[in-house]
Amino acid sequence: VKRDMVAIKQELDTVQQVKEEIEELREYVDRLEEHSQRRKLRLLEQGLTFFLSYAILAAVLGMLQFGYNTGVINAPGKNIANFMKDVYKNRYGMDLQDDTVNRLYSIAVSIFAIGGMLGGFSGGMIANRFGRKGGLLLNNILGISGASLMGFTKISHCYELLIFGRFIIGVNCGLNTSLVPMYISEIAPLNLRGGLGTVNQLAVTVGLLLSQVLGIEQILGTDEGWPILLGLAICPAILQLLLLPACPESPRYLLITRQWEEEARRALRRLRASNQVEEDIEEMRAEERAQQAEASISMRELLCSPTLRAPLLIGVVMQLSQQLSGINAVFYYSTSLFTSSGLTDESAKFATMGIGAIMVGMTLVSLPLMDRTGRRTLHLYGLGGMFIFSIFITISFLIKEFFGYVQEMIDWMSYLSVVSTLSFVVFFAVGPGSIPWLITAELFSQGPRPSAMAIAVLVNWMANFVVGIGFPSMKALLENYTFLPFSVFLAIFWIFTYKKVPETKNKTFEEILALFRNSNGRDSFRDSRLYGSMMNCVNALEQQLPPPPPPAPVDEKHDSHTIELYPHQNVTNTEFTAIHMNFDTVRNTSLNMLLYFTVID
Repeated sequence: VKRDMVAIKQELDTVQQVKEEIEELREYVDRLEEHSQRRKLRLLEQGLTFFLSYAILAAVLGMLQFGYNTGVINAPGKNIANFMKDVYKNRYGMDLQDDTVNRLYSIAVSIFAIGGMLGGFSGGMIANRFGRKGGLLLNNILGISGASLMGFTKISHCYELLIFGRFIIGVNCGLNTSLVPMYISEIAPLNLRGGLGTVNQLAVTVGLLLSQVLGIEQILGTDEGWPILLGLAICPAILQLLLLPACPESPRYLLITRQWEEEARRALRRLRASNQVEEDIEEMRAEERAQQAEASISMRELLCSPTLRAPLLIGVVMQLSQQLSGINAVFYYSTSLFTSSGLTDESAKFATMGIGAIMVGMTLVSLPLMDRTGRRTLHLYGLGGMFIFSIFITISFLIKEFFGYVQEMIDWMSYLSVVSTLSFVVFFAVGPGSIPWLITAELFSQGPRPSAMAIAVLVNWMANFVVGIGFPSMKALLENYTFLPFSVFLAIFWIFTYKKVPETKNKTFEEILALFRNSNGRDSFRDSRLYGSMMNCVNALEQQLPPPPPPAPVDEKHDSHTIELYPHQNVTNTEFTAIHMNFDTVRNTSLNMLLYFTVID
C-alpha cells in the first residue's frame, strides 16, 4: 500500500507538472499569435506605389484587349454580313441566303471563345514555364498576329481571314484572362489585393466601351471603317510590349516556384513603398512551407486532391456565374435586343454605348468597396440585382407582345427595356464582373494556382462559347422568354454563393487555404480560422526553434490514447514541428494527450 501511495503521489506530481507546462505552452502560443497579428497589420498598412501602379497598368492592357475584342464585333454586324454576301457572290456568282449569313456571322462571333478556351487552358503551363510576366510578353505575338489578320480581311476579300483572326485573338485573350489576374494577385499587397484585382474588370469595361464608341457610324462603324476597327486590337499588344519589360516578375513566382530569393527581394523592393520587405518574404515562406507537398501539381492531381476539390468547385461555379448570368447575351447582341424592344437602330447603338459607360463607372465605384465590403457580399448583391432585372427584361418583352398595338405602351415598354438592361449591367459590374477573376486566384496557393486558373478559365470560355453560339437559337425558340433561363441560373448561383463561398477579404493565401484544409470537409468556419491562427504562430516561430527532437514514442503499457511525456522544451518543439507538418496530426495528438491527462487526473 505504501509503495502504491508513493507511485500515485509521483503520478499526480507529474500530472501537475504537465498541466503547468501546457499552460505555459498556451501562453507562448498566445504571444506568438499576437506577433503574427502585428505582422499581418504591417502587411495591411502597405500603400500603392508608383511602380506598383505602373506594373498593374502594363499588365491589365491584356484585359483591355479582352474587353475590346468582346464588344468590337457587335456594332459593325450588318457591315460584316454585307461583306460576306459580296465576297460569296463574287466567288460563286450567287446570293448567300440570310440563314447562311447569320450562321457565318455567329461563327465569327463564337470562334473567339473557342480560341479563348485553348488559350485559357494553356495558361497554367505557360505561367509555370515562362513566368507570369514572360508569358504575357510572349502572348503579344498572338495579339499582333490576330489583329493583323482581321485588319486585312477586306483588302484580301476573304471572310475566312476574319474568322481565323478572331480565333487567334481569342487564344491571346484566353491567355490574358489566365495570366493577368494571376500576376496582379501575386504582386498586390494584402490590403490592396481586392481593389487592384478589380482593375482587371475595369480594363475589360474600358476596352468594351472603346470598341462601342469607335464602332458608331460617325467614326468607324461603316463599310470602309470596320476593318480598321477590328485591326485596332493591335494597339494594346504593342503598348504592352513597350511597357511590360520594365516591370518585375511576380515575387511569388521567383521565390516559391524558382527558389530565387534574392531576385524576389529585389522585385518586392521595387513594388513596395519601403525596402523593408521581410513581412512579405516571411508570408511567402509560410505559403511555401504549407505547400511543399504540392509545389508542382498537375491538373489530374488537382482534381484528385480532396483538399483542393472544394476551392476548385467554387472557382468553377464563380466563373459560370459570370458567363451564364446572361451578360454576354447583352454584350454580343445588345443592339438587336434594343431594336427588338422598339428602339430605332441609331438609338439602339447609343443605348449599347450606355452599357459600356455604365460598366466603367460602376466598376470604378466597386474598387474601394472590394476591400471594405468584401468579395462574397458584393457578389451576392450583384447576383440578386441581376436576377430582379432579368425578370423585368422579360416583362418588357411580354408587354410589347400583348400591348404592341398601343403606341404609348410601346414607348413606355422601350424605356423599361433600356432601364432594365442598364440596371442589369450595373449589378453585373458590382459583383459577377470582377469578383470571379479575383477570387479564383485567391483560393489557391502558389503550387496549384496555375492549374486551377487554367481549369477555371477554360470553363469560363466554354460557357462564353455556349452563350455566344446558342443565344440566337434560344432567342428564336423562347422569343419573349429568352432571359428566363438566365434568371434560373442567377438564382442557383446566388444560393451557392450564400452557402459555399467563403469571404477572402484581408486574408493571406495561407489563411484562405486553411479554410479548406480538412480531409473530411466538415470543418466549421471557426475551426478553419483556428487553424489559420495556429499556422501564423508556426510561421513566426520557425526562425527561433532549434532542430526538432525525435518523435515521442507511444507508451505500449496503455492504449492508443497515451503518449510518454518529455521535458518541456522537447514537447514544445514536437508540438510545433507537428503543427508545421500536419494540422490533423497535431489536433489528434492534442486530443489524445488531453484524454490521457484527464484519465490520470
